[in-house]
Amino acid sequence: MSIRLYVGNLPKDLERQELESVFADFEPSVSTKIITDRKTGKCRGFGFVTVKTDEEADQLIEKFNGYQIKDTAIKIEKALPRTKGEDESAPRPVAATSAPAPAASSRRKGGSNGANKANSKRSTTPTDPEAVQPDPRWAQDLEKLKQLLAAQAANS
Repeated sequence: MSIRLYVGNLPKDLERQELESVFADFEPSVSTKIITDRKTGKCRGFGFVTVKTDEEADQLIEKFNGYQIKDTAIKIEKALPRTKGEDESAPRPVAATSAPAPAASSRRKGGSNGANKANSKRSTTPTDPEAVQPDPRWAQDLEKLKQLLAAQAANS
């Protein structure tokens, strides 16, 4: 089983050969991939390294997390598995939060954009009602309403 590692904070002018040379001690069991911008071909600031075993992954993380490449300290951690239909255009490190992202409003002045259309296909109803956090701008008002409702229910 191969272990995929996320490598972040890469310099924008980094080439794949330069990243491969950093991990030369682990050759040939290491494969590298830099995620590049489609238009410019430049590094987008992250990539992936794949090793064969969990032990190699732990050694690589311990040795190279914080390693300086072109005066930039890189960050290495185990990557989350890709979901079906997902490409590598966005990093998914293990440390990602599990809280859902706020849903984009589809009622914008001037219509909606493609991102909102894509979001509308997904279910925005969470399975756990505690997982939804109120908008911080209205959190105080919401708390007052909850207290008023609780007082009314107690009086009934």
